[in-house]
Amino acid sequence: MSKQTTVFKVVGDCEIKADVYGISDDASQRPAIIYIHGGALILGNRRNIHPDQLDAYVRRGYKLVSIDYRLAPETKLKEIIEDVQDAFRWVHKKGSSLFNINPNRLAVIGHSAGGYLTLMTGFCVSPRPKALISFYGYGDIAGTWYSRPDPFYSKQPPVTESEAYKAVGGPAISDISDEQSYKRARFYLYCRQHGLWPKEVTGHDPDMEPAAFDPFCPVRNVTSDYPPTLLLHGDMDTDVPYGQSVMMADKLAQVGIEHKLITISGRGHGFDGLGIKDPTVANALDQVLAFLKRHV
Repeated sequence: MSKQTTVFKVVGDCEIKADVYGISDDASQRPAIIYIHGGALILGNRRNIHPDQLDAYVRRGYKLVSIDYRLAPETKLKEIIEDVQDAFRWVHKKGSSLFNINPNRLAVIGHSAGGYLTLMTGFCVSPRPKALISFYGYGDIAGTWYSRPDPFYSKQPPVTESEAYKAVGGPAISDISDEQSYKRARFYLYCRQHGLWPKEVTGHDPDMEPAAFDPFCPVRNVTSDYPPTLLLHGDMDTDVPYGQSVMMADKLAQVGIEHKLITISGRGHGFDGLGIKDPTVANALDQVLAFLKRHV
């Protein structure tokens, strides 16, 4: 599939890149999806998109812009969100001339931490996207599920402090290898075993500074201007609690925002990993495509 890689932002020595898919000779402007990868904001990269989903979006006429962002804990959440905001500004400014993107027809799709950042774009970018699609994302980063030792991860062999912090530190990074992601996953596991993720990622203590998390929790920022939102979540998720999407859906309903929660019964985190050969995943993707068609 045709792809163009572009640097959309530079911070010091850190180049932040985007991959644009669906490049063609067709001069007509197309709607676009901005895709945000997962990885707990600590690992992963813009290449982490399932090929079945990428193919489905592009075949239906969407350009897809998969973005990197600086990773935590070297970069804190405020600056990570600024990277996402700058990606949107870049698409609005350059998308039409460089890629035949219609900047007035943008959707956002993200998985896990990318789903969280997707929900953030519902209020932190302007103009707002036409639709948001969050796969097992979360609306509250300060809750006990993240700020206390996690029961599931605490059953795994403990990661030592020295091993955890050996995997991170140094200058800002955005585009990392799978090998680096594996090492940084040990830091993530350490954070979950000790309830440190909110503090390490934001630089704030949710117990001592609860108000500092207001700008970083989508569920606290849903207003009547929030975009139509599709939430997909397995009800057996041991990484991001299913209740995170339920809570977000309840808040959207309270404010009167068009939304839908697709519950994937008996499935866990990354339920879509097997691709469309799994009938459950194929059905979920059909609903995603229908939501995009209706709103974008």
